Amino acid sequence: MLSIRSLTKTFRAKKGDQSEEVVAVDGISLEVAEGDFFTLLGPSGCGKTTTLRCIAGLEHADAGEISVAGRTLYSSEKGIQLRANQRHLGMVFQSYAIWPHMDVFSNVAFPMQVVHRKQRLRKKEMAKRVDQVLTTVQLDHLVNRPATDLSGGQQQRLALARALVMNPPLLLLDEPLSNLDAKLREDMRLELKSLQRNLGITLVYVTHDQVEALAMSTKIAVMQDGRVAQVGRPREVYERPASRFVAGFIGSCNFLEGTISAVDANHLYRVDTDIGALHATSDVSYQVGSRVVVSVRPEHVKIEKDESVADRIGLFNGVVETRAFLGESVDHVVRVGSLSIRARCNASTSIRPGTDVTLTVPPELCALVPE
Repeated sequence: MLSIRSLTKTFRAKKGDQSEEVVAVDGISLEVAEGDFFTLLGPSGCGKTTTLRCIAGLEHADAGEISVAGRTLYSSEKGIQLRANQRHLGMVFQSYAIWPHMDVFSNVAFPMQVVHRKQRLRKKEMAKRVDQVLTTVQLDHLVNRPATDLSGGQQQRLALARALVMNPPLLLLDEPLSNLDAKLREDMRLELKSLQRNLGITLVYVTHDQVEALAMSTKIAVMQDGRVAQVGRPREVYERPASRFVAGFIGSCNFLEGTISAVDANHLYRVDTDIGALHATSDVSYQVGSRVVVSVRPEHVKIEKDESVADRIGLFNGVVETRAFLGESVDHVVRVGSLSIRARCNASTSIRPGTDVTLTVPPELCALVPE
C-alpha cells in the first residue's frame, strides 16, 4: 500500500548568528501493507511527524520516493512532487483543525464541496455519504450541533469523519489523542482500533506514547534521530528489542551489562554480569567473549521472600529498597550488589522495604542487545 524509499528531509536552523543544516529524516525506507495499523513511534524530534507530513505533501522532501497503491506521490529521481490536494489522502491533525463556525454536518461535507466541480457529488448523494460516515463514528445524533459545542472526544471523532468521507486509500493521524484526558484517551484507543479493523482501512499513526502504540498497532516503526531503529509487531518490538534504545523507550526495562561466557546449540547464552551469571536468548548470533546488555522487563522478574543463598544461574539475592503501588500492580526496587533491579508484581503482592528476597530471571524472557 505505502512504500517509502530512502526518504530524506533537512531543515535550516539558526544557531546564534549562524545557521546549520538539521537532518530530520535520514534516508528511511518503510513498507506498509494494505489494512495495516502502522505506527511511527519515537521521542520528540526523532522525525516521525516530519515523515508523516512528507507523505501528506505538507513538507517537501529533499530526496527519496513515496508511493501509495502503486501511484507515485513523490520521487526526487523522476521529478515528481504532487501537491497535498492531489494526493487524495486523509489526515487528522493533533489539533483536529475542525471549522469552529460550522456545524457537524458542514465540517464533514466540506472536503466534498471544495473538489473540482466535475468530481463533486450531488447534494443528495453528499448528504447520504455524510450520514454514513457520522453513523460510523457515532456522531449521527449530533449532525446539526455547532462544532464548538462538542467535547474533546467528539471533536476527535468529527476530525476522523471528515478524513474518512472522501474514502482515502491511506489515512494519516498525527498524535490525535494527545489532547484528551487519560480515561477518554484509553476509550478512544479501543474505538479507533475497532473502527480501523471494521472498515479495513490502511492507517499510519504518529505517537510518542508507547502504550498507545502497543495497544493499537499491527506494526510499529521505532524512530531515533531521523532513522528507523526497529520495525516489527508490538510483541516482537517489546520482547525482542533490537537495541538498548528500543528496549528503554518501549516501556520499563532492567539492563544488565555482561560478557558472553558460553553458548549452546539452541542459542542459549550464558552471560556473566557483576551480580552473577544468567541465561538469555537472542535471534542474533554472538561470539563467546562479546560484551552485551541483557534487557529484562520488570514484569518478567519473579520476586519471592527468601533468605536462602541463590545457587543457580538466573537467581539473585537482594533487599527491597522501595515499593510503589500502581493500582493494577506493585513495583519493587531491589538492591542486588551494586545494581537496583525493578520487579513488577500483581497488586496482591507487596513486600516491605528492607526485606530479603530472591529474584528469578527466566532465560526465555531475557533479550540480548549489543552493548
